[in-house]
Amino acid sequence: MSAANSDRSAFILEHTRLIAPPLAPEIRLRLADDATELWQKTEDELGRIGLPPPFWAFAWAGGQALARHVLDHPELVAGRRVLDFAAGSGLVAIAAAKAGAASVEASEIDPFAVAAITLNAAQNDVSLIVRLDDLVGSDDGWAVVLAGDVSYQRDMAEAATGWLAALARRGATVLIGDPWRSYLARDLLEPIAAYDVPVSRALEDADIKRAGVFRFR
Repeated sequence: MSAANSDRSAFILEHTRLIAPPLAPEIRLRLADDATELWQKTEDELGRIGLPPPFWAFAWAGGQALARHVLDHPELVAGRRVLDFAAGSGLVAIAAAKAGAASVEASEIDPFAVAAITLNAAQNDVSLIVRLDDLVGSDDGWAVVLAGDVSYQRDMAEAATGWLAALARRGATVLIGDPWRSYLARDLLEPIAAYDVPVSRALEDADIKRAGVFRFR
């Protein structure tokens, strides 16, 4: 492990604890107890060392819904090659591995997220291929592509949606988990499941979010 990777892992271990996401208690992740404290620490103290907003430190509503759906419907991924795009904590990737996927790739553009996914995979005794890469526009032949909470910013949502739609058109099973955020491409998607997800009020301004699992029409 490089010194930089070791430093990132040490930061994650210091500022998180093992928590079972409410909707996927089979899985334990290194998550933050206090969303506001860690976010402020990121902005005020750690910007100079290049720490992006710690999306990896929270189990977001869309990811929890998607993980639950995969765990309850293992036939979606069993024996198949899976990509978890913008994987964050790795929750959905871990769920896919536990559900019997032949292989699971978890991609992120944040090196801290990559470190978190690596720690979380080991904690849950699953094997993941963790990629520090922007895969939008790529097609490595995945049979299943899972994407949780990728519609919270307009630019990201538009780029990801166009790419995911193309993968679906060529025959991949593409599932999106999202709590009906503003930039979700509702005209292109149909919900196939919905869940009430306990979330952090500090991040979501609510204690429960209704989150859906969507596929392209």
